Amino acid sequence: MIRSATLPLPLPEPPISAHDRLRLFSGSANIPLAQEVARYLGIDLGPMVRKRFADGELYVQIQESIRGCDVYLIQPTCCPVNDRLMELLIMIDACRRASARQITAVIPYYGYARADRKTAGRESITAKLVANLITEAGAGRILAMDLHSAQIQGYFDIPFDHVYGSPVLLDYLASKQLTDIVVVSPDVGGVARARAFAKKLGDAPLAIIDKRRQAHNVAEVMNLIGDVKGKTAVLVDDMIDTAGTISEGARLLRREGARQVYACATHAVFSAPAIERLSSGILEEVIVTNTIPVPEENRFQQLTVLSVANLLGETIWRIHEDSSVSSMFR
Repeated sequence: MIRSATLPLPLPEPPISAHDRLRLFSGSANIPLAQEVARYLGIDLGPMVRKRFADGELYVQIQESIRGCDVYLIQPTCCPVNDRLMELLIMIDACRRASARQITAVIPYYGYARADRKTAGRESITAKLVANLITEAGAGRILAMDLHSAQIQGYFDIPFDHVYGSPVLLDYLASKQLTDIVVVSPDVGGVARARAFAKKLGDAPLAIIDKRRQAHNVAEVMNLIGDVKGKTAVLVDDMIDTAGTISEGARLLRREGARQVYACATHAVFSAPAIERLSSGILEEVIVTNTIPVPEENRFQQLTVLSVANLLGETIWRIHEDSSVSSMFR
């Protein structure tokens, strides 16, 4: 006679707490920043395998269970932009297939943002294309810092949290106790950013550089609107790429009688010949953040790199706890 044995059922696992559900992973673009964010949150970066096949294809594997977890993926889409973007998409897809409860793409620097509208015929709006790719890959939320154009938030049909690096830059400038400050927008498009920056600096006066761009990455400064004579001019922008805009703007400010010229930007893209231009002595100091890693060969005497890790970490925690982050937006 065959007897059937009743096996004891395994005890159900205890429910995962909100804190235990938080998982943080980093792509290869800026691991030091991700490690700083993890330290702020009091957790470890999740284990993950990243490698390339011989033909250059990327491979990603999450090495711990994230079923039912809220996953935050830190990956700026900086140089090499295409590799960083593809790695982010693969990370999102891997987490989606591993049954993550919620996937938030934390993008300190959003690449392809400069083509955010059609200015001529037969051209792509790459900022929208990238938004579609990230959403279709499986991201349920976006956290980005200092978008080139605020309207990019509207390209997403998922929740989008947009924070600014200005609090970090402003705190540093305040510590320098500069006097007679005038905030300068390097072009007309950056006036709103510069005005908000000036307001935080005790309603400092504002000046605007009238610039006409002849081609991509080529700027021609034409005129200055405002008074900078005998004052400390602070140029404010979202990014420094080839530094053509910043360096030409600084020369104009010097000609107009500025006593000192500082440059502030969140994203240090630093494409050639940016380092040569920025280190020429035209600027007292170039102040950037670490949304994009700055390698040692791109550092120079006048450069100061500030960390936004605490700002990102606090924002991630507030999102995870369903509390407001609106007070951090400006």
